[in-house]
Amino acid sequence: MGFLDALLGRSKPVRPDLDQLFAVPGAALTLEAGAGFTPTGLGSVCFAGVEGGAFDRLRDEVRELLDADAGRAGGGDPVAYSRDTYGYTWLLVRHPAGEVVSLVNDLHAVNTLLQEAGFGPHLLCSLIGFRHPRDGRELALVYLYKRGTFYPFAPLPSGGERRDNALEIQARALLGDDLRIEADLARWFPVWGAPGLAADS
Repeated sequence: MGFLDALLGRSKPVRPDLDQLFAVPGAALTLEAGAGFTPTGLGSVCFAGVEGGAFDRLRDEVRELLDADAGRAGGGDPVAYSRDTYGYTWLLVRHPAGEVVSLVNDLHAVNTLLQEAGFGPHLLCSLIGFRHPRDGRELALVYLYKRGTFYPFAPLPSGGERRDNALEIQARALLGDDLRIEADLARWFPVWGAPGLAADS
């Protein structure tokens, strides 16, 4: 960062570090021990602005990549695609609930493929879903690609677009030693109905 940038208050963007995703399995153990939340086996990647033939090629490459994953059990499409009301595309990856390491490996591989294919500027976030087995509450760990940080997102189970702020703050306190937590709360964006979070994803 140059002198002029410092003078004008501009900051250099954080270089994306996808290897931060590999800290999630350890964070999952902390989250289960401290708050009782367990991984659902669902995770997703969100990106913007890929259309037409480029999207078709990307979809084929992702399917081929995940089909080649020797650890994947069962048949069917390894990834599901959807588009939200803002026009962002979500790739949902499913694994058995206990296989958080395999899920993270797949999410890392998909992000890396997108980045190497030139779609890095379009990547927004990755999400890993958790649930409390007793009361069904949901929690997501959201990785912000351009910030290199995580934040917890917890929708209230009563429905509607309301968050469980107390749970999010609790998760932040629990995971501070495991993950690089986003310090700016204004960047803890809600991801209502995101694939990988909802029970029926």
